[in-house]
Amino acid sequence: MAASSQPLADATAPPTLDTRPTLVTVPLRHPWRWVSGIVVGLVTASLAVAFAQNPNIDWPTVGAYLFAPLTLQGLATTIYLTAAAMVIGLAGGIVVAIMRLSPNPVLRVVSGLFVWVFRGTPVLLQLIFWGFIGAFLPKLVLGIPFTDVEFWSIETSTLIPATVAALLALGLNEMAYASEIVRAGIASVDHGQTEAAHSLGMTPGRTMRRIVLPQAMRVIVPPMGNEVITMLKTTALVSVIAGHDLMSNLQAAYAQNFKIIPLLIVAAIWYLVLTSILAIPQAWLERRFGRGVAGARENVVSKLLRVWKAGKK
Repeated sequence: MAASSQPLADATAPPTLDTRPTLVTVPLRHPWRWVSGIVVGLVTASLAVAFAQNPNIDWPTVGAYLFAPLTLQGLATTIYLTAAAMVIGLAGGIVVAIMRLSPNPVLRVVSGLFVWVFRGTPVLLQLIFWGFIGAFLPKLVLGIPFTDVEFWSIETSTLIPATVAALLALGLNEMAYASEIVRAGIASVDHGQTEAAHSLGMTPGRTMRRIVLPQAMRVIVPPMGNEVITMLKTTALVSVIAGHDLMSNLQAAYAQNFKIIPLLIVAAIWYLVLTSILAIPQAWLERRFGRGVAGARENVVSKLLRVWKAGKK
């Protein structure tokens, strides 16, 4: 019998890639996750339908007042109060935060008292105080102290109308909260960064502007964005001093026609629209100032993936 010319397969040789068993990945099932999602969705849909079909809402009145001049004028005042109060609060908050971090004890005490007063009293109380400050200071006088000599005087109610009073109350209150947010952001930056900047000859002011604050923004932006949204909703309290904001105008309207629920829905729709719009730049700023941290996380993930792939090979 002729011998076969084909070599015998070595039983101890490792299997080739073609003979290795194929691994089949089976995704993990979560049936209760789907069940709970369906239940919550059905409950939410039923509540939305019941709310929309409620005959007491009076949707025609909602549509009539949604873009009414009275509503749009109040909306413009609300946006103005929110933007102006946040500018005052943020600019003043940075100053107060730097004062609280100052080695000067007088600056620390004064800034601490400011935060203690304006953060420790309700914003509604501050609105009423500024709205009726004419009862406390009927006239503002510029002259020689402790004498009857007056160079200039004006009625306080004329100088501080309702809108200015609302702006002062909201801005000063926000200044106290913003100072604590900024102080926390500045404290989160490693002190070695400041020492390194000073060793390069940078002044304290330049170090704060160019080194500390840009790094602190990663901590400052998320809570400050929430403060903007909170400020937008806090402007509704201006109605107690007739500040002509969105809520004040709608309250004046339903005081005449008694359409309370429809006009409150109009206010809720506009507040939801504005808060949704404000969430967009907040998310963008968070991504922008968090790029370093996100990049570091991505680097760690990419390294782990490379190690895992190398292990498979």
